[in-house]
Amino acid sequence: MAQVYFIPVEDDCTDQSVSEKAKTLLQTVEQKQHIIFPDKVPLKVHFGEKGNTTYNKPVYYQEIINYLQKKVKQLYYIETNVLYRGERTTKQKHLKLAGEHGFNQIPIIIADGDSGKDSIEVDIDKKHFKSCKLGREFQNFDHIIVLSHFKGHMLAGFGGALKNLGMGFASREGKLAQHSKAIPWLNFFQCKKCGLCADHCPADAIIIGFIPRVNSKKCIGCASCIAVCPTGAMKINWLNSLSKGFLEKLAEYAYAAQLNKKTVYLNYAINITKLCDCEGKTQKPVVSNLGLFASVDPVAIDQACLDMLDKRQGKKVFRRGRYLLHYGEEIGLGSTNYELVKLA
Repeated sequence: MAQVYFIPVEDDCTDQSVSEKAKTLLQTVEQKQHIIFPDKVPLKVHFGEKGNTTYNKPVYYQEIINYLQKKVKQLYYIETNVLYRGERTTKQKHLKLAGEHGFNQIPIIIADGDSGKDSIEVDIDKKHFKSCKLGREFQNFDHIIVLSHFKGHMLAGFGGALKNLGMGFASREGKLAQHSKAIPWLNFFQCKKCGLCADHCPADAIIIGFIPRVNSKKCIGCASCIAVCPTGAMKINWLNSLSKGFLEKLAEYAYAAQLNKKTVYLNYAINITKLCDCEGKTQKPVVSNLGLFASVDPVAIDQACLDMLDKRQGKKVFRRGRYLLHYGEEIGLGSTNYELVKLA
């Protein structure tokens, strides 16, 4: 049975206290699981979209950073570019926003490169994917610490360790493969016929004619067109994500992300909002803080967060997405059975 370690966090807890509690959890997992960190360790985080205020603050990680810098030679933040158009679509803009949000304690690696094209394929041979496309830089690390903000999510139902693994490790092409049938669509009313999408399309799948369109038979789903379109005319077919199939794909990518790696997960179940940190707006928490969770099992840690949230509210919260845990368990990603160990 998986162990999930927990420390409560009150709503009036200081940022410094949150940071110290996180370090205590990391030390506990390190000792209980007999983890020996190598010379190079990345912290997988989410820098928050521009305008969002409830993402995990960099100060929450400071004590973990202070502790690890005494043990390892090189410590990094690591993240991938997003699929949609925004301030984290390209490496240059992503790094700029990360700096504005205060993530400047350690170097930053954008794992899928300048525009999300740098990827590796990880073979998994599952129901939806024979292989998954992840950010290339992840191949350089055997140990990864995944630091996730537990909150709601429009499509996945909730975001935690599994979402941070599945979507957060994927290259742009991998993200698109999870969200749809890997074919973007072009809103010709927004299109200015500048031709940038066609110039950047490696499959020659975009036709700039009287009515611009994407040739679905040629498209390889790399999503380069979404990144370069200056008007946002290239769209993701989000409706295709409202299905069990999307949750299964997300779980399979999460499986690929942790395959053959030693990974520690910390979930910050504080400032719990209805929507994701990718939302570029101020959100209000929908429930009081639960606390911090840690484990080496990504399914167990997310299950523990949901169970405590349900118990706190007296009903099931974030109903959508629970199937993600069951499918993750089915494919060997982790276990929904766990022992919750509360630390003082």
